[in-house]
Amino acid sequence: MDDTDQRLISELRRDGRAALSDLAERLGLSRATVRARMERLTERGEIAGFTVMTRADVSAAPVRGLMMIGIEGRGAERIMARLSGLPAVQAVHSTNGKWDLIAELGTQTLQELDETIFRIRNIEGVMSSETNLLLSTRKAGRR
Repeated sequence: MDDTDQRLISELRRDGRAALSDLAERLGLSRATVRARMERLTERGEIAGFTVMTRADVSAAPVRGLMMIGIEGRGAERIMARLSGLPAVQAVHSTNGKWDLIAELGTQTLQELDETIFRIRNIEGVMSSETNLLLSTRKAGRR
């Protein structure tokens, strides 16, 4: 993969629905060259696929955070189910290391985030937690 391929992938990450003509203009290439490179990158597995983003994906809650959670015993599945039922919880990940679970949180206000953190900390089996606010996102499929 050369520098041009890297730049093409970068442009596609910014806007996976960009027209070939727009990509060609941004990269200083012809439409045919961009199409050929995209096909080659897809065939080689460098581009594994394209995805759809919904309006909800790009209009994320303005207050976002990651909550690392330590649990007691073997209650991970039960706690994950409880977390998934909370409206402010956008995703729940199991992990290794110091923390057992990571919850992605999104709310409209800091007060809502505080209330969500309080509710999570009161779930039976949650022993410890640490929450970090997300200030900005540099590389993501969402804008």
